[in-house]
Amino acid sequence: MDGTADIGLIGLGVMGANLSLNIAEKGHRIAVFNRTAARTEAFLENAGALRSNIVPCYTIADLAAAIRPPRPVIVMVQAGKAVDEQIALLRGVLSDNDIIIDAGNANFRDTMRRFDELKSTGLTFIGMGVSGGEEGARNGPSIMVGGREESWKRVEAVLTAIAARYKGEPCAAWLGENGAGHFVKTIHNGIEYADMQMIAEIYGLMRDGLGMPAREIGEVFAGWNKGRLNSYLIEITAAVLAAEDPETGQPVVDIILDRAGQKGTGRWSVIEAQTMGVPATAIEAAVAARVISGMRGERLAAERVYGKATARLDGDPATSLRDMELALLAGKIAAYAQGFAVMDAASNEFGWGLPLPTVARIWRAGCIIRSQFLDAIAEAFAAAGSADNLLMAPSFVAMMKEAHPSLRRIVARASEAGLPVPALSSALAYFDAYRQGRGTTNLVQAQRDFFGAHGFERLDADGAFHGPWSSAAQHGDPKQV
Repeated sequence: MDGTADIGLIGLGVMGANLSLNIAEKGHRIAVFNRTAARTEAFLENAGALRSNIVPCYTIADLAAAIRPPRPVIVMVQAGKAVDEQIALLRGVLSDNDIIIDAGNANFRDTMRRFDELKSTGLTFIGMGVSGGEEGARNGPSIMVGGREESWKRVEAVLTAIAARYKGEPCAAWLGENGAGHFVKTIHNGIEYADMQMIAEIYGLMRDGLGMPAREIGEVFAGWNKGRLNSYLIEITAAVLAAEDPETGQPVVDIILDRAGQKGTGRWSVIEAQTMGVPATAIEAAVAARVISGMRGERLAAERVYGKATARLDGDPATSLRDMELALLAGKIAAYAQGFAVMDAASNEFGWGLPLPTVARIWRAGCIIRSQFLDAIAEAFAAAGSADNLLMAPSFVAMMKEAHPSLRRIVARASEAGLPVPALSSALAYFDAYRQGRGTTNLVQAQRDFFGAHGFERLDADGAFHGPWSSAAQHGDPKQV
């Protein structure tokens, strides 16, 4: 091996193969290795003119020998144990300052562990979030990098070359040490869950509340995609709803089982939000909705017992559709506000110094949640004296004042009709709780003090106090809740 490749890659599955072709196409020489040689051969056969920039390797040692030091190697295998196995193999062939890059959907806590474990070996580690799916990997993804800044500088030329571009600006950036990149990717996916769920809820209101067929619903989404809701998810929703099954002639969406899977990043978003003490209720509702979707047998049994919701949304359909558009906008704002608040809290917790405006910018192209909406988010967080929460940024205050009455009407009417809108409802509840200057947890504090003597604060004095409760308090459960 001649050691002239700019970078290496292990794992020629769909994502790894597409990423490799993208790197080769951008003029960078890449060494590739796959556990099964047959897949490597098949990959080369399909590489066409790009083959001249690809170095096939059939052992890990050959892969290391083919790369120019310090050697960066992308690991594109299933998250978890398989990554640790590849790291163990690479430790036997790599040298000081070489870089192992995990580009899978890893739990950021695993990334932090791996980063620390490699510190004493002379090797460095990058946790790299990649968004955009198969198409993004081949034609330009959004790339979120966490690790040492000097490691980023070694691979910056390659990664910025292959990243998606927004008005000429590459959607790739170094975001901080150790797990920063994978954490941002996790929250990206959490926001994606919420966005998709709210779109599905609005689709359900049109289908079940207004009796609209799939094609007409798709036309509405296509129209919305020309306005403030312009985004990849709205665009593909319109395309999905317009598609027909070639065998039956029915809309494809009408013959798909209503049971959605998940790979874990949505749950991780919820867990980390709870760990950080940051409410992410729209994301939580979206994750729960997927769990409930998997309980199809129970749902069908419950429908037989309680009856199917048959009520329609009353009023003028055109007015309802205008409200739905604004409701989706308001829900989207709340979900993004929650996601960015979680990232901000994690940044403080782990000392990452996450550049939130940069996060918004690198999501503007290539990734699944790309939308024109992100320009406004980047500007809001970059503004001098920027708000702690997106809901307090002046431009978003104006949007929410316009949109939240529609969200309120849609949630109320859906509830009356018996049509579930869990993510939209959670977004509204979050907004209402966030803007309520005096909430109701004063009563919760009184209850906790009554049964557990936990104490409370007063509005009119500093310090901790106990209430004048009767001796009945002694009969409560003294455990904290």
